[in-house]
Amino acid sequence: MDPALIAAIAATFTLAGFVKGVIGLGLPTIAMGLLGSLMPPATAAALLVIPSIVTNLWQMAGGPGLRPLLRRLWPLLAGVCLGSWAGAGLLTGANTRGAMAGLGAALVAYAVIGLLPWKLPRVPPRHEGWAGPLVGTATGLVTGATGVFVIPAVPYLGALGLSRDELVQALGLSFTVSTLALAAALGGAGVFDAGLAQGSVLAVLPALAGMALGNALRRRVSPEAFRRWFFLGLLALGAQLLARGLG
Repeated sequence: MDPALIAAIAATFTLAGFVKGVIGLGLPTIAMGLLGSLMPPATAAALLVIPSIVTNLWQMAGGPGLRPLLRRLWPLLAGVCLGSWAGAGLLTGANTRGAMAGLGAALVAYAVIGLLPWKLPRVPPRHEGWAGPLVGTATGLVTGATGVFVIPAVPYLGALGLSRDELVQALGLSFTVSTLALAAALGGAGVFDAGLAQGSVLAVLPALAGMALGNALRRRVSPEAFRRWFFLGLLALGAQLLARGLG
């Protein structure tokens, strides 16, 4: 592999880990956005598998109680797996420009939602039985098509009325399942091979280093201010990928 590309991959995962350390999410989104401009989106998605699993397991393990969340969120998680399987052909197919456009559109949508001043209304517990599978399947379809697994799962989880610690753990759980479903889809399509798996393992180190830096900085800067700049940068990146995919 070209040394310049290796350096770009390391820098990308350091930055992505840093963002996750500060605001608790963003590693796969940043990685897919930046690497998607350097390589086919399916290859970029394969590289983020192991760093995403490791950092999200770390995040998931630090929460107050995993078992109650699993009982509450399993319909969402089942939908993620189903949707990822159904949408995987879009990411691994020959139409890489279409995948790039889809990735750009997902990033733009996520950035716009993050920048809006209003919050989604709370989802009553009685509606979670049908809303969870629906949101999970939609998230899985977006994951399978673009490698980004934040839409619409993140806004939905934020509308469940979870405590801050529960929400952070729920995000880690959702992202872990989404990453495993994506890895299975990529492996079934022959994309996540031994070479990319090795590269994905090596990408864990810069991701963890960036996350440690982000955790340290989180105590010194306002997470809300950082979050705003994060979404503005994501909006610009998504618009650029969308334009390239459609051009």
